[in-house]
Amino acid sequence: MTAKIQKTDAEWKALLAQKSAEPHAFEVTRHAATERAFTGKYADNFKDGTYTCICCDKPLFVSDTKFDAGCGWPSFDQAVDASAVATKTDRAHGMVRTEALCADCGAHLGHVFEDGPTDTGLRYCMNSASLAFKAAP
Repeated sequence: MTAKIQKTDAEWKALLAQKSAEPHAFEVTRHAATERAFTGKYADNFKDGTYTCICCDKPLFVSDTKFDAGCGWPSFDQAVDASAVATKTDRAHGMVRTEALCADCGAHLGHVFEDGPTDTGLRYCMNSASLAFKAAP
């Protein structure tokens, strides 16, 4: 995937610092790290609003698609629209998974699994460090 928005590591670090992103946000979004389960600030957030990419502010998920998967990461059953989240096969760590990426800047968001409890059958298991939350008015 070639991201529409490209920056150097230094530019991403500066941008994330300016946004007061979590310290782990750069490693998560730019190097596909994963935050520990049950440590992210949005795992238990069920307020009304929109979750956006911490790097480029692209809207990714809305709160009415969020559910408690019991896995320790924010989970959603669908993206805000088909153009929000890109996917690719992730073969790291001896597993085959579907990686979820911001479609605009290529930020690593988490992974998508086909074990969701709703009609979509999907569970977008996201890192809080890759997200920002904008509360509904």
